[in-house]
Amino acid sequence: MRYHIYSEYLRRRYGTKVYKLPISLPVTCPNRDGTCGTGGCVFCGEIGAGYENLPASFTVAQQITANRAHIAPKYKAEKFIPYFQNFSNTYLPPAALEQYLEEACAEDVVAIALATRPDCVHEEHLKVLAGISAKKGIDIVVELGLQTVNYHSLIKVKRGHTLAEYLDAVWRIKQYGLEICTHLILNLPWDTMTDVVENAKIVSALGIEQVKLHALYIVKNTEMAEWYQRSEFAIISKEEYVERVVTFLEYLHPDIVVQRLIGRAPETNTLFTNWGSGWWKIKEAIEVALEERNTHQGRLCNYLHGSAVKKFI
Repeated sequence: MRYHIYSEYLRRRYGTKVYKLPISLPVTCPNRDGTCGTGGCVFCGEIGAGYENLPASFTVAQQITANRAHIAPKYKAEKFIPYFQNFSNTYLPPAALEQYLEEACAEDVVAIALATRPDCVHEEHLKVLAGISAKKGIDIVVELGLQTVNYHSLIKVKRGHTLAEYLDAVWRIKQYGLEICTHLILNLPWDTMTDVVENAKIVSALGIEQVKLHALYIVKNTEMAEWYQRSEFAIISKEEYVERVVTFLEYLHPDIVVQRLIGRAPETNTLFTNWGSGWWKIKEAIEVALEERNTHQGRLCNYLHGSAVKKFI
C-alpha cells in the first residue's frame, strides 16, 4: 500500500470489517453561540458537517439501530464505530457526554469517535472519555478540527482558535491515553505548499494517530460563499490538489492512519464541490499519482529525532 489506509487498519485491529455510524447530538459550537464568535467559521453552514446524519432529536440508540440496519448489509460490516460527528461534541456538560457515550456502547461497538474543537477539550471531559474507554473496553478517538497549522489562515476563516489551542488539546488528550484524528483542509485559499508540508510535519512530530483530509467546498449562504461569488479568492485546480495530497503523504509519518484523502458534500447545498468531480475519482487520481511517481507515505519523513546530528550517532 502506498499509504496507511483506514479501512485496512480497522480490519487488522479488530479482525473484521468495521464501519462508522454517524451520530448527531443536540449540541452547537462556541463559535456560534457567542462564546468564541457568532456565525461559525466562514466555511461552515447552518447544519454543520452532518449532511447524512439522522436528526439529533433521535436518541443515540435509535440512530445506531437505524444506521446499522442500513450500513451493515450494504458494506458487509460486522463491527461499528459510532461517530459523534456534527458540531462540537464536547461542548456540553461532562455528565451529559457520559450519558451519550454509555448509550453508544452497544454489543457490536469496538470504538467511539467524536469530533470537536481544540478549545472544547477540558480535563473533565477527558476523564469521562478515559473512564468509558476503560470501563467498556473500547477505543476512544477524539477527532480534532484543525484545518491548517497556518494560524494566519485560521484567523482569516474566523476559526475562533489558533494553533496554540490545538497543541494544548493534543498534549492533554495524550495524557489520558486517547487517540487523536486531526482534520485538515489542504487547499485553503491562503495556504501554499509550504503550509501543506508543515501540516504533515506538525501532526507527525506530535505523534497524531490518524488524519482526515478535506478539499474545501463552498457551502451556500456562508460568508465564504459571499467571498467566492465576489471572486475575492481563487480555488486551486484539481491537479494541484492531487499534488498537495501526494506531497503531504510523502512528509507524513508512515505510522499515521489516513482516514480520508478527500471529503464530500451534496451539490445542492454548495456552490463548489470537488471541482464538479466525484470524490472517488479524485481519490483514484491521487492513488495513480502515487503509483506513477513510485512514492509513498513517509518517504520524506526524515526530519524528526534530531535529524541534523544523525551522522554522529
